[in-house]
Amino acid sequence: MAQRGLTRALRGWIRTPVAARIAVVYVLSRLVTTGFFALAAAGSSFGSRFGAQPTLADYVLGWDAQWYWSVAVFGYPTSLPVNDAGQVTENAWAFMPVYAYLSQIVGIGDWGVGALLVSLVAGYLACLALHRLLRPRIGTTAAQWAVAFFACGPLAALFQVGYAESLFVLLLLVALDLTSRHRYGWLYLVIPVMGFTRPGVLAFALFLGLHGIARWMARHRDPLPARDVVHIVALGALTTAVGFSWQVIAAAVTGDAGAYLKTELSWRRNWLAEPSAAFVPFDGFVRGAEFWATQWGMPAWAGWVILALLVIAAAYALLRARSVRRLGVDIRLWGASYLLYLLAVFFPQSSTFRLLFPLAPFAGALAVPRSRVYRWVTLLVCLLLQWLWIHAMYGLAQTYWQVP
Repeated sequence: MAQRGLTRALRGWIRTPVAARIAVVYVLSRLVTTGFFALAAAGSSFGSRFGAQPTLADYVLGWDAQWYWSVAVFGYPTSLPVNDAGQVTENAWAFMPVYAYLSQIVGIGDWGVGALLVSLVAGYLACLALHRLLRPRIGTTAAQWAVAFFACGPLAALFQVGYAESLFVLLLLVALDLTSRHRYGWLYLVIPVMGFTRPGVLAFALFLGLHGIARWMARHRDPLPARDVVHIVALGALTTAVGFSWQVIAAAVTGDAGAYLKTELSWRRNWLAEPSAAFVPFDGFVRGAEFWATQWGMPAWAGWVILALLVIAAAYALLRARSVRRLGVDIRLWGASYLLYLLAVFFPQSSTFRLLFPLAPFAGALAVPRSRVYRWVTLLVCLLLQWLWIHAMYGLAQTYWQVP
């Protein structure tokens, strides 16, 4: 009798529309995340950034959410704040406007409520977009498991806090899907919004260039019409322009040509006693490798070795790993583009884990193996890592490396 009931339940689940199935998974995963936040709050102490017994609303508005709130309420400074040494200090120009102002509009003046709603809804839509992107590549069942890994993953808390990541990833997944289906026209609308949601659109410009090269090389088996060539070139130019436009806007408003880059570099002074005075590509990761090696009691050169090994491992996964190859050329090219972008512009620290969120399509690689035991174990590992991230970044939140 029980077996018969389980069989009927499974058949009913299979007949349920995909959007509804994903909604069930997403709601359940959000309830679990809420429970994790509640546990973190219960264990929070006066030594935490959030103090003893913080509320869930405190977590929604914590860390970088304060900067987005500041943008929505006060806008951007017309003159850059500086310290006693005349160095530019942390300010709102590091944060893009779309999420900040959209949350203010949705919340009808209550920014925190609006931010939570935007993140939650964008997260669900991102799950739908991820399923649509992966289903032709790995099949319906594996795509559903990939959505479960994504919704329950180590960074799933971002769906419930005032960060722009969930909205950015939604736009990114839509853009990747449109590109892979060669429906380039809609990208003229998606790319500018994505570019002003959070940094990272320059990685998409590189991806478009690589996508164009890949299509050119495969033109004998996959025709490349002239109109597609025009679209790819035009979109590459548009994405590049959008990627650099925020620097131009910041310079125009503040009167300082280097306003944006100086603002971004100001955060590195939290880690390095003497960070570079000007932005140098790849300098952040090189200096970061040295910094972390010495923090762990190793010589600086050991950090370079670790960094090189990580780069080699990522390159091998993108080029040779069978489960990753199943995802197709476009997703692999996006992964390569985004990782190269991170290496070029960021300093590695605890926030780097959050910066890996746009690699969400690679959840599909985890879902490819068909073993039921493997998939359930992977899901449990995702939940465990999510709890550890929430506990460290929100429950403890008391050391320099606990910054989400």
